[in-house]
Amino acid sequence: MPYIAKQTVSAKAHEIDREWFVVDATDIPLGRLASRVAKVLRGKHKPTFTPHADTGDFVVIVNAEKVKLTGNKLLGKKWHHHSGYPGGLKSEAYGDLIERRPELIVEKAVKGMLPKNTLGRNCFRKLKVYSGPTHPHSAQNPQPFTY
Repeated sequence: MPYIAKQTVSAKAHEIDREWFVVDATDIPLGRLASRVAKVLRGKHKPTFTPHADTGDFVVIVNAEKVKLTGNKLLGKKWHHHSGYPGGLKSEAYGDLIERRPELIVEKAVKGMLPKNTLGRNCFRKLKVYSGPTHPHSAQNPQPFTY
């Protein structure tokens, strides 16, 4: 029986058709939400996944303020940022941050699960996070994402 070589198909930029998904973050643990959303942004849920190309879809996350933080993360986990000046390090507990800017928590968790290169930055641009139940992307007809 002759050997038939199979060729690996790499997705080209013009061949990728992107979809829009909407995810309701109500009572979903932050890490599980972030890992599943990162897979969709990267395109790993598609059979045409190509590691060196951005084959992912757009994701809209609503109700970011209702995401679930397990354990002692509301008080124990801190968000640090620096102004660039001496003594400019600021720290804020996630419990306070979720009241002030809940989108930032979700974005930071998803960004940490994407590649740290140009491909990861391009994937991150396809993420849209909103604290409430409404979003301005209804014209794109986003489909509800099922886990």
